[in-house]
Amino acid sequence: MRTKKNMEIREYAREKKVYLWEIGQKLGVNAFTMTRRMRSELSDDQKARIIAIIDEIATEGATENASTKLHQ
Repeated sequence: MRTKKNMEIREYAREKKVYLWEIGQKLGVNAFTMTRRMRSELSDDQKARIIAIIDEIATEGATENASTKLHQ
């Protein structure tokens, strides 16, 4: 059975409830390009950049959710 590449990134994004298209948007690429990039194992530098983006998106989402609750 084949295993998916970049599983640590995929799992981390899932944990943080971040979609690949959101990561692609921050990188300035479309969802299809992001999915294609994930098919090959990324370099350590690329992985670190994507993990930082996941954290950024997750933080933005948490901030948006908190402010939405305050305004209800």
